[in-house]
Amino acid sequence: MATPAELNVLDLSGIYVMNKTLSDNRTDTILSLQGVPWLKRKAISIGTITLYVKHTKDANGAENINIDQVITGGIPASSEDRIFDWEERHKEDSTFGHVVSKSRRIKSDELDIDFLKNGWTADTYEHGLVHTYAESDTAKSGITWIANQTWGIQEIGGERRYTRHLKFTGPNGEDIEAVLVYDYRSTTQVDMEANRSSSSSSSRPPLISEESTLPSYISQSGGKPSPYNHSTKSYAVSTPDDRSDETLQTRAPYPPSRSQAYLQERLERFSATNPTLYNKVSRVLLYLRGPRPKVELPAPKPLLDIHIKSRGHSISIPIEKTVVRVTRPFTAPWIFCILAIGYIIGLAFFSRAQSFLVPAESVITCTSTFWAANNQCGLDGQNCMPMNTSEVFDFRCPAQCQNVILQNPRTVGNEQIAFKPLIVGGGDTEGTYRGDSFICAAAQQAGFISGSKGGCGRLHLVPDFSDFLSTTSNGLSSIGFPTVFPLAYRFSAETSLTHCSDNRNAALALNVIVTSFLFLFLRPKYIVLFWSLVCIGFWHVSLFSQPQRNPPAIDEIFGRFLPTLFVAYGFWRAAFRFTMPKVTVNAQIETCVLYLSGFWVGVLNNLTFDQLPLSRLTSSDIGKRTGGIATLVVLILAVTVCAINQVREIRKTGWLPYYVGWYIVGGLVLLVLALLPDLSLRLHHYIIPIILIPGTAFPTRLSAIYQGLLLGLFLNGVAAFGYDPIVQSAAVLRQDATLGSLIPDFFTNTTTWNPSLPLANQTLTWGPLPDDPDSPWSGFSLLVDDVERYVGTGMEFALQGLNASIPHFFRLAYISDSQTGDFTKAATLWPNGTWVDPAPGASY
Repeated sequence: MATPAELNVLDLSGIYVMNKTLSDNRTDTILSLQGVPWLKRKAISIGTITLYVKHTKDANGAENINIDQVITGGIPASSEDRIFDWEERHKEDSTFGHVVSKSRRIKSDELDIDFLKNGWTADTYEHGLVHTYAESDTAKSGITWIANQTWGIQEIGGERRYTRHLKFTGPNGEDIEAVLVYDYRSTTQVDMEANRSSSSSSSRPPLISEESTLPSYISQSGGKPSPYNHSTKSYAVSTPDDRSDETLQTRAPYPPSRSQAYLQERLERFSATNPTLYNKVSRVLLYLRGPRPKVELPAPKPLLDIHIKSRGHSISIPIEKTVVRVTRPFTAPWIFCILAIGYIIGLAFFSRAQSFLVPAESVITCTSTFWAANNQCGLDGQNCMPMNTSEVFDFRCPAQCQNVILQNPRTVGNEQIAFKPLIVGGGDTEGTYRGDSFICAAAQQAGFISGSKGGCGRLHLVPDFSDFLSTTSNGLSSIGFPTVFPLAYRFSAETSLTHCSDNRNAALALNVIVTSFLFLFLRPKYIVLFWSLVCIGFWHVSLFSQPQRNPPAIDEIFGRFLPTLFVAYGFWRAAFRFTMPKVTVNAQIETCVLYLSGFWVGVLNNLTFDQLPLSRLTSSDIGKRTGGIATLVVLILAVTVCAINQVREIRKTGWLPYYVGWYIVGGLVLLVLALLPDLSLRLHHYIIPIILIPGTAFPTRLSAIYQGLLLGLFLNGVAAFGYDPIVQSAAVLRQDATLGSLIPDFFTNTTTWNPSLPLANQTLTWGPLPDDPDSPWSGFSLLVDDVERYVGTGMEFALQGLNASIPHFFRLAYISDSQTGDFTKAATLWPNGTWVDPAPGASY
């Protein structure tokens, strides 16, 4: 349908539908070059595009055109708000992404592009063309294009049509000149709304001009509460009989709900009775709310582009700009693709040399041992004793085993060891270690392997060894055990194994260089740079720094990798896409330091934060280690300072209420989880980044550091430990700690023990099972010198088989069909016949 004769370029208000027959058929090509996803392009090509145009002037005569585009079915395609002042405006468009645009009215002879200024009707030339210029915000979107347009009335096929002339320049210099033709449907606002309702069942808001008001219940005039100003709309009504430069405005307030009316009444009463307090609260709320409309923080200026002015002289040292210029030849995408392929292939060979050239049965972990704790080896250690107690075993240990420690106290004789590797013995001339010592830590103490590179060795089993002596060597200390143990071992240097060195430090050096090269030289698109960090960090932890198994299980790693990519994409959408493009613009060296310093600290969490005396953020763990509470206080203070600074930056943009609202919702969810019965809230270190990363979506240097650190922590958590649940049972959290169960009582004590009797005639006795029908316990387990020597329902144990010349240690626990309760602490019988009662409490 042609436009009415009275409609001209001075007022284009109305509804228009794109005529795809008369319009240029290269619109899909243009959309593709603008980075519009394939699915959305197909929806645009198949559907009918309707424009709802409202053309107005303000009191000063400044023109404004507001256009909403809707695809068939009411799907919103894009919106345009053109203010004719030729000033640049930044916007994130739902279709085209981040865009910079400007608009004006211009005479055709002021244009220098023939395609834009030719072909219009006489009245369009008389009144002037609408000229709009838009280009991609390359720093944010990662793509480059320019759309130069003129709008007006053009005669096509003898009919007046609303038309756009589009001169488009693509990312690689593509030059497309396209004419877009529209059919006219309606002019009046009433008809516009009726047509909108008939074309869509959605509840989109009407296309009207809306007064700018505070989103809170505080108005900007008079300090009075006005909670419903934001519901008062100004409708623009234009008719064919009254098409003037000024638009008739009519008021149509939405009636407030009952709750809004009640809140307004209460606020009015409060402001009347407490005007001073009300005004102070209002000012605070307005300050916290931030500017309206919301603004974006400017990109930080590069620190290394130095400009010094003194006494009329100017000295410029553009370090960053020089680096960008010199390294520009390396930024070609094909170079990145070739190097990425080479890196993946090289990483595969590196991983093979690291983990897959030694027989799997010879590869052990930092906690590998021959003997399990308490009664887990069964009566007399039958489940742990090898068939040949003189067996020789070649082994390969990973690096950094000195950092793998006991997280809970472990009882050895009458002593307890915690927060260090479990090493018993090694102080005798032959270096003999008790069978439950950590093999790799013991080998490092004995000097057969390196703490930084691991290594291979040979282990010789020794049966029934007595008097394990403590020692300190190579930075590790062992504990003594002055009595007999069924199984021990010694080391020797000869071994048949090769490829023994742990290459994790070399892999770390390689990956640090690669990530630095990405920032400084290759400089791919920001989303490619982000995904490179995610992949490199995840696979470094999985294959080198903290593999869950030795050798790594590739199928299990891929099982964690895919959900990690999903979560990482959420990080990109929520935060990184707003920070990384702005911070990295023309500041490659600075950005490399900001992001990678925190990133590798997080990825290497086992060497950084894990060294703090604070293992897990649970109430039972915080006070276990010396300095744990002090460390927690310092961490809380540091996080608080960082959070306050981040809140200050967010407030500058006007987004603070939005983020506060979502974090309150998240806090309530955590509160509900913490109150679940029989479960404990556990904030694993992969969960903390998920909570905090959305709050870093602002272009500041500190945000870049936070993002690198939190991304590294997340990757370390999921790659090394997987996606453990946020709520866990007490049994899972306990690990190798005590249960908190009932413990038996020894009847034998310092008053009943007769040291004058020979040991062969002595009997150890204890109390009966609990006299409770609901008790789960059905028997006893007795440890003698940390080995289970009795299981049953009896209440005595004859000591005639024990060696009277060495000390002995006794611990007792209740057992059921499926579980062993807590053991008592050790009662001690010394060779001189002295009996020492066990200390109060349980042991493990």
